[in-house]
Amino acid sequence: MKILCLLGSPREKGNSATIANRFCKTAEGLGAEVKTYTLNNLQYRGCQGCMACKTKLDRCALKDDLTEVLDAVRETDVLVLASPVYFWDISSQLKTFIDRTFSYLVPDFMTNPVKTRLVPGKKLVFILSQNNPDQNSFTDIYPKIKYFAQAYGFVESHLIRAFGVSEPGEVENHEDVMNLAKTTAEKICGA
Repeated sequence: MKILCLLGSPREKGNSATIANRFCKTAEGLGAEVKTYTLNNLQYRGCQGCMACKTKLDRCALKDDLTEVLDAVRETDVLVLASPVYFWDISSQLKTFIDRTFSYLVPDFMTNPVKTRLVPGKKLVFILSQNNPDQNSFTDIYPKIKYFAQAYGFVESHLIRAFGVSEPGEVENHEDVMNLAKTTAEKICGA
């Protein structure tokens, strides 16, 4: 099983990355092949709206550090997206990646029942950490991510959220969250 993990935080040892690392280490221990990218360390631009991916190419026309990541998504079985809540939403690093996935949609995606160029059957793990301890805050984020995944043919979607965490690595003291990362990896990897 191939797992691709995209860390959307600018803090490499931030809480969303800490959760993602627990998930990935558990999956590796169960035999999964894991590749991780820290998006903040890459040089890339957002979608340019050029429509080349709908008129001339079957992929994004931009050539930058995200090209390799977009290709890796095509090959993966499980996509892990991890982000802190910044300004009431996911980080700009992760949002820019998501915008570039527009290239996965077929040219007639608005009317075509098969909307994606991706092979169907992938699984998504979405990891979100937030400083706000209120579990009812920012509940609008995951449904948007889940909708994007469904449009791209993902068959499963899992959410792991941490509340009231701010300092890097603080989430390690939240046994429920760290255990959920572990058990989610076990479930996906068939343990």
